[in-house]
Parts: sequence; structure tokens; C-alpha cells
Amino acid sequence: MNKLYSLLVVALFSMVALPISAQQQEQRLTPELMARLFPRGVVSPDYNKDGSVTFRLRANDATKVELECQMFAGTKEMTKDADGVWSITVTPEQPDIYPYAFVVDGTKIADPNNMFIFPNEGFKYSLADVRGASPSVQDMQNVPHGKISYRYYHSKGLGFDRPMCVYTPAGYDPAGKEKLPVLYLIHGMTDTYETWFKVGRVNLIMDNLIAQGLAKRMIIVMPYANPAPEMAQRGIKGGVNIMGTDIFTNEILNEVIPFIESNYNVYTDAFNRAIAGFSMGGRQTLACGLSNPDKFMWVGAMAPAIFGQEPNQNFENGTWASIETLQKSLKLFWLGCGSDDFLIQASRDLDASLTKRGLKHTFYNPGGGHTWMNCRDYIELFAKEIFK
Repeated sequence: MNKLYSLLVVALFSMVALPISAQQQEQRLTPELMARLFPRGVVSPDYNKDGSVTFRLRANDATKVELECQMFAGTKEMTKDADGVWSITVTPEQPDIYPYAFVVDGTKIADPNNMFIFPNEGFKYSLADVRGASPSVQDMQNVPHGKISYRYYHSKGLGFDRPMCVYTPAGYDPAGKEKLPVLYLIHGMTDTYETWFKVGRVNLIMDNLIAQGLAKRMIIVMPYANPAPEMAQRGIKGGVNIMGTDIFTNEILNEVIPFIESNYNVYTDAFNRAIAGFSMGGRQTLACGLSNPDKFMWVGAMAPAIFGQEPNQNFENGTWASIETLQKSLKLFWLGCGSDDFLIQASRDLDASLTKRGLKHTFYNPGGGHTWMNCRDYIELFAKEIFK
């Protein structure tokens, strides 16, 4: 046994002493091998001191790479360097958060070097956060910060658990004596319950407004307004009428509000409830808010997806409450839409209908299109007005 052990030891030492083969030499961590295994890092987006932004993508085998970005219309071609890195430098007109993507030989992709992604049911754009010389209301500032919580509630109407995000302001204590009002904030078509804070930055906007005394302390509830993807994942057939609002209204009134009022220290009267939404969320806001003035005294429609004679029909057929009821009940009816928004005519028609019928309201018509850049402007203005 001892002789066999000795032979094994000798054999092992002999193997160690063998000369290194050419293949083994190649496998050493030489600078050349390290360069192949770990190519130089690509920084994208890269924010330059002059306010411009450089976007980069490593794509050695690509023949054409373009940048699609909300900083400009269409796409712009990028140039390739000797290392196979494509790049382009652009200067935005103003500081903001810009969705963008690369188009590689006709295929759109997100930026693999950027962890900030636009939550969406479809294609997920990357986000470029261009800061100005001084902080804006959507930037993180040196103020007390609130908290975003992911919560789940059981929807009896749909038969499964559903997600939502909830913003609570700095210092909120669920066991404390302070009660807070609630804003129910609805996303647009193909967006999700995360979009209002990951793209809309509503949490940072509220942190800054509250710290400056420009908005009341409030809780903001961001539900998932479209159950269709969840239904599809569970094999539930039938789908959802994308323009319909009955399921949403039922979900808010009978599932979301009871969950919030059972789990948070909040007021439960109409004066302390607001509802607002963007695009399809604006349509859902109008349906829920104007048909239930006993539940909400503050209604904000941001570029709502409502068309043609729908406002007049909804007033005339009783889908919405009567003008007399709304005049007595609503503290604020806020409507906003950019002049370049493809839904601007619908908002102008709604504004005209409200004016003709004598319902007091605010119509905010800035520049800009159907973008989350405008949304951040809308929520700032609406938040300053409510619960006062």
C-alpha cells in the first residue's frame, strides 16, 4: 500500500514538472486573451459636460446601427470605430428623461449597457436622464424621501391576485395618528403600474413639492389598469375590451379603494380622494371619476383617450353624472393636453363641451406631444392643486 502511494506521488510530481504545451501557453491570462474575454467597457449613455449625450453600442458584425430617441424625430445613423463600437453624440433641446433604442440592421433593441428601462407591456425602451445646470422638480434632491411599496390584493372580480405600487411620503407611519388623502393615479395604454414612478418620477416630484410646501402630503396609489396580460398568462380566455372602462371602474371602487383604506391610515371621504390618469388612464379616470362624484372630488384627465361625440353622449345618456351634480360635487376638474399631442383635438372638444355646459374646469394646453415629458408637467400642476 505504501509502495503504491509513493508511485502515485511520483507520478503527480512528474505531471507538474512537464513542460507547458503550446495550447496551455495560449490559455494563460495574457493581455491578448484578457482583451478577448473582457472587451473594454462601453459607457452608454455618456453625459458630456457641454450638455450633449453620447450613445454607444458594441456590435462588431452589424452593417448599420441607428439611434431612435425622443430627442428628435425619426432615427440617426451611428458610426463604427476600429473596436466594433458604434456611437453618436446628440444634444437635446432641454434637460429631461428621454426613451431611446438602437436599431441594429433593422432590429430594435434596448441599450444593453443601461440598466434604466421603460416599463411597458410591449417593447421596453432604455431611458436617458439628461440633467440641467440646476435640479428640476423630477430630479432627486436633498429632501426627505418617501417610499415606493409593491403591494398585492386579491381581485374577487377577476379571480386572482393583482399588483400595484403605492407611494407614501417621508415620515408616514401606518401606526401613527396622521391620516392622509389618496390620489389614485392611472397609467396609459401598454404602460404598467411601475411607469408612473420609473418614468414619470412621481415619487421624486412629490418629495420635492412636499418639501417645498407646494403640495399636501398624500398617498399615491398606482394600480395596474389593464388585466389583459395577467389573464393571458393564466389562460383566461375572452380578453378585455381595450376601450371599455367598466372592469376598471369596478376594480377601483370595489377592490383597490377597500384594500387601501383597510391597509393604510387614510381618510375615506370624497374630499380626500382624487383620481387622475394619462391617455387610456385619462379615459378611465373620466369614466370612474365623473360617474362617481360621491367618491372623488378631484379629477385630472391628462391627454385622455376620448373621441368625437363621446363627452356629449356620456352627459346625455347618463353615463357620467349630470352637470348639476358635478358642479356641486367636484372641487377640481383638471384637463391637460399638449398642442402637438395626437389627442389634442379630443381634449379641445371636451373643453368646449364642458364650457358650453357651464362646468367649471381647468384646461392646460402647453406645447409638446403625447409623451411622459408632458406627463411629469401634468402631475406636478395637478398635485399642487388637490386636497386644498
